[in-house]
Amino acid sequence: MNYAEESVKKHYEWQGKIEIICRAPLETRDDLSLAYTPGVAQPCLLIKDDVDKSFELTRRSNLVAVVTDGTAVLGLGDIGPEAGMPVMEGKCALFKAFGDVDAFPLCIRSKDVNEIVNTVRLIAGSFGGINLEDISAPRCFEIEQRLKEVCDIPIFHDDQHGTAVVTAAALINACKLTKKNVSDLKMVIGGAGAAATAVAKLLMHIGVKDLIVCNRVGAITKSDATPSSKYREIAEITNKDNVSGTLSDVLKGADIFIGLSAPGTVTTEMVKSMASDPIIFAMANPTPEIMPEDAFAAGAAIIGTGRSDFPNQINNVLAFPGIFRGALDVRASDINEDMKMAAAYAIADYVSESELCAEFIIPSALNKEVSFAVAKAVAEAARKSGVARI
Repeated sequence: MNYAEESVKKHYEWQGKIEIICRAPLETRDDLSLAYTPGVAQPCLLIKDDVDKSFELTRRSNLVAVVTDGTAVLGLGDIGPEAGMPVMEGKCALFKAFGDVDAFPLCIRSKDVNEIVNTVRLIAGSFGGINLEDISAPRCFEIEQRLKEVCDIPIFHDDQHGTAVVTAAALINACKLTKKNVSDLKMVIGGAGAAATAVAKLLMHIGVKDLIVCNRVGAITKSDATPSSKYREIAEITNKDNVSGTLSDVLKGADIFIGLSAPGTVTTEMVKSMASDPIIFAMANPTPEIMPEDAFAAGAAIIGTGRSDFPNQINNVLAFPGIFRGALDVRASDINEDMKMAAAYAIADYVSESELCAEFIIPSALNKEVSFAVAKAVAEAARKSGVARI
């Protein structure tokens, strides 16, 4: 199938992938009086006296805003908020299909951090959570952090944290299969954007100690930890031995490569230079850093990509619907590191010991049951970490 051509045809046909449906019957005069005036005044007054009632008397308890400024849409870059709308609608459809979460796209006509933060802050009372999507780095970091400070509902940048959670789940099972210890791994991440930062932080949270992140030039070192550097945060927490060199240099002897960069950046010779039974997560889309058949030919033990036509698809849809489902179920005020870790382990644990093999280290992205296992684990982690409100 030519997905580009067929998708355009379908989008003309669908004229939008989501719609609003009416949950209240509106067939009789009494129906109208209950759903609207005069009856609706009473729930309004109850919310006026106790704003938390808005979670019980409106759809807010199950409603997430998918917010973008259109500056980093898929692999298309800065195409603008309106052009990002098909992706945001798609995200909303995934929320509903995989987590039974109602989501609404909000595409903001601004690249100004202050305007975006203030816009979301002002509308946050209509939602139970905010999913930030396709906002370019480094602005996405500041937007997320500032919204966490001014909003009392979960703020989650899926490009960062959803990627980190699913990558962590894949790593947990890859290590289990190859008998590698997470704390002993030498790991290299290719790419130094928003996703790479979040992946590095979460993987270190689960025990990785030796981790180097590379940009286009090579390893990010302590010299990149200046206040004005966009790599400051990565430079401060990774590359403990302050190793310098190109990606090819630092991959020598590495146990795992995680690609969040560009097609063709890893060669078979680079894979051959890695430690025995190396693990390769080549997640550049649509063309990975190295094709699976080439990586296997060079000695890779396990390969994961972002593509659905290869085994081990590392896909955010395994994470974000369940994470928000769990957060909404307990009316969480935040999605914290404990909740992300719980999600990662829930995804990993969904693959049974009997199923686990080199071609199946992570559940299928189409398995809708995964979201509810994730939701249960996330809700429990929210309670234990003190951010659950019910």
